[in-house]
Amino acid sequence: MCCIRIRTLLAALGAAILCTALAMITPAQELRAEAPPLPRGEMAPDRPEVDLLLVLAVDISRSVDDRKFRLQRDGYAGALVNPKVIAAIRSGLVGRIAISMIEWSGVAEQAIITDWTAIGTKEEAQALSQRIRGAPRAFMGRTAIGSAIEFALLQFPRSPYQAQRHLIDVSGDGTNNSGIEVVEARQRAISQRVTINGLAILSEEPLPFNPLHTHPPGGLLAYYENNVIGGPNSFALAAEGHDAFGTMILAKLIKEIALAD
Repeated sequence: MCCIRIRTLLAALGAAILCTALAMITPAQELRAEAPPLPRGEMAPDRPEVDLLLVLAVDISRSVDDRKFRLQRDGYAGALVNPKVIAAIRSGLVGRIAISMIEWSGVAEQAIITDWTAIGTKEEAQALSQRIRGAPRAFMGRTAIGSAIEFALLQFPRSPYQAQRHLIDVSGDGTNNSGIEVVEARQRAISQRVTINGLAILSEEPLPFNPLHTHPPGGLLAYYENNVIGGPNSFALAAEGHDAFGTMILAKLIKEIALAD
């Protein structure tokens, strides 16, 4: 009996000591549980505000040869310094937008060509334009539009700027043939309140080895309208070949920026 009482007393004493220790430890743990450092992007409360966060997502798959690639690059670079684009930017409430340009091809082939850059003046636009023209080409693979959208979505939390409107501008000359389904990626974007617009680059002749890639039933513009674009005020335009790309991307940028006002 004596041994039983001793064991009972020891157990009670041990429980009391444990409770006291926990009471002493908890405040210290709370003090040490500091919030993690703020990332460069979305959680930082002091980010400068702009009218629009815009990710330019540009197709450089194998169907985009060197000539077409240069037409695309020059199209974006030229549009950004166009006085009409600068005027559209300046007409916003803040008078500035932020742009990140990515190029994409296959499932794991996406590259940031120019990271987040705020523009609101001709000089800032010219500097960004020069960087776009000078960046090397990274890929020449398949066409993973859904993977490109997912990669574009990852750029918004990284932005050192904040805006009420987030937009992905997808341009390409074919249907999705690799990676996740486009409609699945589109739904993720919509759920994050990100709008996707599209620029379908039409080809005169179907690809010999895969004609439905560039000429799907109903046409490539209809494919973009039904599968790629989504979100508030989303729209798709068509460029009649890469030679018309510069003209259409100019019109598209003006419309996108104006909708941010």
